[in-house]
Amino acid sequence: MRLYLSSSGLGDQVEQLRRWLKSGSRIAHINNARDWVGADPNIRANYQASEMEELRTLGYQVESLDLKDYFNQTEALRQKLAELDGVWVSGGNTFVLRQAMRLSGFDLIFEELKQREDFVYGGYSAGVCVLCDSLKYIRQVDDPTNFPYEGCTETIEEGLGYFTYGILPHYRSNHFESEMMEKEVENCINQKWLFKVLRDGEVLIIEK
Repeated sequence: MRLYLSSSGLGDQVEQLRRWLKSGSRIAHINNARDWVGADPNIRANYQASEMEELRTLGYQVESLDLKDYFNQTEALRQKLAELDGVWVSGGNTFVLRQAMRLSGFDLIFEELKQREDFVYGGYSAGVCVLCDSLKYIRQVDDPTNFPYEGCTETIEEGLGYFTYGILPHYRSNHFESEMMEKEVENCINQKWLFKVLRDGEVLIIEK
């Protein structure tokens, strides 16, 4: 699996994404990080529509993949992902995204996707943070007690475990979360937790 991990939006390495995913590639946009309790459904839909259109301008066939449609249907999700060349995972609340990944079985399938050399996991902000070994790095930025889904009422602390350290997006950027991210950096330093920061525009590229 190849990873294209941006602090915000598509970032500044789009040509790398084009090299990995040729025109016509099938991409699914996952917007569940925006499912938090109190989210405006119109704003959520507008964000998704805008981001899907950005991906279409790169020549991709883009569809929405709502993990809620696959809660307790892991095998159906596995079959769906097998049809795709990649996913794009949006920002929002990382804890909410993690809940959706557990309830749908995406976290289990992720271990299988890691073995696919032709699959691209792309995303930004929450879509990146969820890949870490823990979500402890962002508890001050994202509300860990927001539970929008029936059947999930306890905070999931562990991430997908691709990284053994924290990744902190929006660092010293023109973003409303940048000030809080500074506090997360201070906390990581005080706790002696390993971490990496990303400024908006920056992209972490991993090809294995």
